[in-house]
Amino acid sequence: MTDFAFRLVNVFAESPLAGNPLCVFEDAAGLDDATMQALALQFNLSETTFLLPSSAATARVRIFTPTFEMPFAGHPTLGTAHVVRALRATGDAVTLEMRAGIIPVRARGDRWTLAANAPRHRPVAARRGDLATMLGLDEADVAPDPTRPPLWVDTGSEQLIIPLASAEAVRRARPQAGLMQAHASNGQRAMAYVFAATGDADGTRTVVSRFFFPKHGAVLEDPGTGSACANLGGWLLATGARLPQSLAIDQGDAVGRPSRLHLDVTAEGAIEVSGRVIELGRGSVSLPTGDR
Repeated sequence: MTDFAFRLVNVFAESPLAGNPLCVFEDAAGLDDATMQALALQFNLSETTFLLPSSAATARVRIFTPTFEMPFAGHPTLGTAHVVRALRATGDAVTLEMRAGIIPVRARGDRWTLAANAPRHRPVAARRGDLATMLGLDEADVAPDPTRPPLWVDTGSEQLIIPLASAEAVRRARPQAGLMQAHASNGQRAMAYVFAATGDADGTRTVVSRFFFPKHGAVLEDPGTGSACANLGGWLLATGARLPQSLAIDQGDAVGRPSRLHLDVTAEGAIEVSGRVIELGRGSVSLPTGDR
C-alpha cells in the first residue's frame, strides 16, 4: 500500500466552514488518470487537484471534478497555490502549469489573487425569452440592457454569463436541467452564471451571483466559482464597461456556503480574481501499489 497525502482547504472563505471546499493531493507522481478521476469522485467535491513536478512553473496542477478533468478553474487555482506555498516555501508568488496555460498567483497573507488569461467571447444563440424560461424567471428579469447582453466568455473555461435585472431575480432563479442542455450548452457542458449589482460598499461595487450546472438530470449549484468571476471580467470588457472596475461578489448563500470573491479589471484590461483561503484539515489515502 502507498499513502498519498492531501489537504482540505476552503476557498473564498471568510470563516473556516464557508467558501468552496477543495482537496489538494500533495504529490500525485505515479497516479494515473483513472485513479485521479476515481479519487475526485471519492471526495465528491466541486474539484480535486493533484500536484506534479513542472519544468515551466512552480508546480503542474491537474484539476478533476467528480466526472471530468478541467483545463482551468478559479477556486482550485487559489487553493492549490496556498498549499504549494506551504509545501515548498515559495513565498507569496507562485506559478501553476495547467492545461489552460501558466497561471501566475500571488498572496497577501491568506488572500490569494490569480491573473486570468485574456478573454474570448461569442454571442448566445438562445433568445432572451428562452433563457428566462430556462432560469424559471420572467423575460423582464433577463438582460434588461440590450447593450449588455448574455455572452459566452472564456478566460480558461468557457461559460454562459447572464446579467439579471436585480439581486432578487438572482435569488429567485430555479433553472431546469433539460432547458439548460438546450440553451446553455457549448457542446461539451451546460452551465450558466447569473449576476446582478446590489450597490456599493467602501467604494467597491457589490454583486450577487450564482452558478448552475446540470448533472444526472438535476441542476447543481457551485458555492464559489473563480473561473466564472474571471469570465465576468471578460464580459465587462466585451460590453464596454468603464475601466478600471473593482467588484466584491457574494455567491453560495443559496447552498449554505457563503463565499466572497473579488474581481478587478485594470485600466489596461487585465483580469484578476482573489479570495481568502483557509486550511481545514489534512489526511492521507492508502492505495494498493498496483493501482499507481
